[in-house]
Amino acid sequence: MKALWYERKGPAAAVLTHGDVPDPEPGPGEVRVEVHVSGINPTDTKARGGWGGNVEMPFARVIPHQDGSGVIDRAGAGVPPSRVGERVWIYEAQLGRAFGTAAEHVCVPSENAVRLPDGASFETGACLGVPAMTAHRCLFQDGGIQGQTVLVAGGGGAVGHAAILLAKWAGARVVTSVSRAEQEQSARDAGADLVVNRKTEDVAARIKDFTRGAGVDRVVEVSFEANLDLNRAVLKPNGVISTYASGTPDSTPRFPFSPVMRQGLTMHFVLVYVMPREAHWAAAREVNAALDAGCYRPRVARVFRLDEAVAAHEAQESGKTVGKILIAVQPSVPVAP
Repeated sequence: MKALWYERKGPAAAVLTHGDVPDPEPGPGEVRVEVHVSGINPTDTKARGGWGGNVEMPFARVIPHQDGSGVIDRAGAGVPPSRVGERVWIYEAQLGRAFGTAAEHVCVPSENAVRLPDGASFETGACLGVPAMTAHRCLFQDGGIQGQTVLVAGGGGAVGHAAILLAKWAGARVVTSVSRAEQEQSARDAGADLVVNRKTEDVAARIKDFTRGAGVDRVVEVSFEANLDLNRAVLKPNGVISTYASGTPDSTPRFPFSPVMRQGLTMHFVLVYVMPREAHWAAAREVNAALDAGCYRPRVARVFRLDEAVAAHEAQESGKTVGKILIAVQPSVPVAP
């Protein structure tokens, strides 16, 4: 089968190889998926690039990418044969494993291949996984959010966009911050009630005006350290910060204990790869419910071919795209510039 791989870490152009590798076979409890679309996440490019000094290879050869979509074509022992032929979206394909979705076939645990609703395209399916599950955990770890006001920091990013979509589906009001004009439109298209450009506007003042001084109930945070003071200023008493990033790999945030305690703030640190299995199942179930309801519409920045993977990785790393970077693995999937 055709696949993309690397055998040492480094820049995409220096280490990524496109070629032929043997077809995988599913083990007990696994399914094999004919991959139609592979999705790229920041963790994929960081792992390949040796981010934070992590330059040792976990396996001799790595086929990257955690997310994807396709059709189950084989079922391993213990998996109902009826799953063969099922359209699925895939999460954490490469977690603790050598081979991810940047290939014509991938084998994953059966539960990591989730039914893709009939009305959803393979492109949509490949946009789920890491962004959708991270956003879901940030939003719903403490229960429902109907009627609440949620601040989504970085609404132009993949997780931020997913958080806007899921929060609106769940009945919340959404405020989001962005840094570029093209991100503003993307956030509005996702349903954000207020979009604030953090580089040109007073974010705290706009939020206080929007909430009539009440503040927000919850923050989905992409830059914990940089935005802590802002979040403290706009959160209601007993509010929640759910953060999934803080900037550099050696970030050592400091926060004023007593003021935070007096506000009664709760802080959640969310990493999709260590979420409980039950949290993954809940996210998969509710993301599919949002898809079925027509309320989850991820934005695609560009679709590359598998042999264009170097350019795809470089586009992901550029920080200039708005939306998910995808790779069309099957020739039947259209490639969009």
